[in-house]
Amino acid sequence: MYNIAVILAGGSGTRMSIDKPKQFLKVAGKTVIEHTVDIFQKNDKIDEIAIVVHENFISDVEEMVLKNHWTKVCKILRGGVERYESSLIAIESYSSIAHDAQTNLIFHDAVRPLVSNKVINEMVAALESHNAVDVAIPSSDTVICCNTEKKIIEDIPDREYLLRGQTPQGFRYDVIKHAYALALKDSGFKATDDCGIVVKYLPEEKVFVIPGENKNIKLTYPEDIYLMEKLFQLSRISLNSLEKYSDLKNKVIVIFGGNSGIGKAIADIAEANGAIIYPFSRSLNDIDITKPKDVEKALKLVHDKNGTIDYVINCAAILLKAPLVNLSYEKITNIIDINYKGTVNISLSAYKYLKESNGQLLHFTSSSYTRGRAFYSLYSSTKAAVVNFVQALAEEWSHEKIRVNCINPQRTLTPMRLANFGKEDKKSLLDANQVAKVSLNTLISDISGEIIDIKLE
Repeated sequence: MYNIAVILAGGSGTRMSIDKPKQFLKVAGKTVIEHTVDIFQKNDKIDEIAIVVHENFISDVEEMVLKNHWTKVCKILRGGVERYESSLIAIESYSSIAHDAQTNLIFHDAVRPLVSNKVINEMVAALESHNAVDVAIPSSDTVICCNTEKKIIEDIPDREYLLRGQTPQGFRYDVIKHAYALALKDSGFKATDDCGIVVKYLPEEKVFVIPGENKNIKLTYPEDIYLMEKLFQLSRISLNSLEKYSDLKNKVIVIFGGNSGIGKAIADIAEANGAIIYPFSRSLNDIDITKPKDVEKALKLVHDKNGTIDYVINCAAILLKAPLVNLSYEKITNIIDINYKGTVNISLSAYKYLKESNGQLLHFTSSSYTRGRAFYSLYSSTKAAVVNFVQALAEEWSHEKIRVNCINPQRTLTPMRLANFGKEDKKSLLDANQVAKVSLNTLISDISGEIIDIKLE
């Protein structure tokens, strides 16, 4: 099978009341369409990408292709006035390739940038045994059939059988082409989505449905942009299964907070796999991350010895579990200085070295960053600040080819945890080695601007 993703980006965004199509709005550091195409570019099940866009924005998309190194984008097509016209343009553009291979066309709305690899992979798998596949989620609301003129409910269908359709929608090429050919001969043809055309004009072709995801929302109304921003911030990925630690051989890694807990676990595993490790902390070698001169001194020392720094990791943090009013001003300042100011200091000093090596900066947040909690006011808020800081830097430094990511571990068995919570059931805590392995997987991946979630299995 040859899988072609068709990104439908021809919409005008009239319901958003803005002066440019909604797919060109910025969300989480990039335009909506960039997020969307990136997902299909990085998915190894997708062989080729076609982008269908309004003619006024073809040059903008061409620039994006070059800037983002979208190697799979082979066609940039002029879109139609209606959505179905854009689908049809893509279908017709592939009439020659379809005769040479078993081809699937996978249509996806450019304004659904939160589609997951899981959904794409399940779509491709379903197309191995079905000719048409849709994605849908259960309706959480009661749906009513209403006489709009009289404003009276005429029927309330059983919600058990009602699903909300999403994209992507996938088809064998010859099936979707045939369905459209029949539709265009119908004088009463009324455009629906692509699956609707197959259902109406090729009733013998049963459209298989795979489960979608609630986060795969479509940017339609102004308020959607705020929800989408938050969903991007909370989106997390898993890197538990990579473990290509041979890629760490001879890599120079600086670890602030590398004397114990997660930092030490990272150092031990990386060193065992041939990396060159430099751990720093106040107790280990009198390096205080709240002092810019200390951070610069540590990094310069490593660079002078090795001529490069590939990765900089910041595991240093402090948690004092107590009500805010019970903390002295000195302790308050210390928490903020270590957890946030230290993050800024390390980032500023690491910039020139990582720019030189096209390396990666890795910070740590906490699962408490999503919501402020009693007795954690400073810890939670500083960890939330780290997330925003990482996402901003990933955007700012992307043109320098510096990757910036953030590890978000669930509660982990570390000396800091023990000091604040006492002895706990080990089965309820992550092991520091597990967090270390995911952290190292992050270093050897090509992602940037991500919050990598680590939970108990």
